[in-house]
Amino acid sequence: MNANQIARLLEQVREGALAVDDAVGALANLPFEDLGFAHVDHHREIRKGFPEVIFCQGKQSDHVVEIARRIIPSSTLLATRVNEETRQALTAALPEVEHNRLARTAHRIHPDTEPPKTRGWIAVVSAGTSDLPVAEEAAVTATVMGNEVERVFDVGVAGIHRLLAYREWLLGASVVIVVAGMEGALPSVVGGLVDAPVIAVPTSVGYGASFGGLAALLGMLNSCSSGVTVVNIDNGFGAGYAASLINRQRSDG
Repeated sequence: MNANQIARLLEQVREGALAVDDAVGALANLPFEDLGFAHVDHHREIRKGFPEVIFCQGKQSDHVVEIARRIIPSSTLLATRVNEETRQALTAALPEVEHNRLARTAHRIHPDTEPPKTRGWIAVVSAGTSDLPVAEEAAVTATVMGNEVERVFDVGVAGIHRLLAYREWLLGASVVIVVAGMEGALPSVVGGLVDAPVIAVPTSVGYGASFGGLAALLGMLNSCSSGVTVVNIDNGFGAGYAASLINRQRSDG
């Protein structure tokens, strides 16, 4: 439930269109709902501006479906790390949910959701096509959170001319998410070209000495470019969420 829905509920009570007991019933699940195996945080959208997101990895498919059932009536749904079994279970139970198999996400934007005011658009850049699942997770997250998102993939430093062909395009972005594996050099290059915040996402792509993304992570943490911030290995969701918060145009001051 979001702030607008609560305001409408209270307005109905004031106008006499809704009984107090019915309003109490509608608010009974705030701030959370105990399902036995999970506590669904219905209050999060009011606190954070976006509802609770389901991280599906390690969860039983039926548990994911039940959590999604409780979120969908009043909030936007976003689920990440959705495997094939869980995707099929969600499709069968909730056919209105959209899926992105590459990003391993499932989502449904609630019809009452008001898009946030934003400063501009978010660019998602990947070094290689092997980084696409993580890059797409970032792009889907930012899109579901109400941002305009543009993508450019496979422009890594092994052929730097590919990136430079998009330099003017990059300069138009309010936030740039850069996804790279191997040695993780691309965010430093992008950070040297733009005046927008750069969120670097190391991926677990690479040969043995990349240590499952640790080499890219350390390379990004040691970037000499100002304005580069780093999220965890393969954390496209975290990058998309952070970029969305940065891109929101605050109107409270």
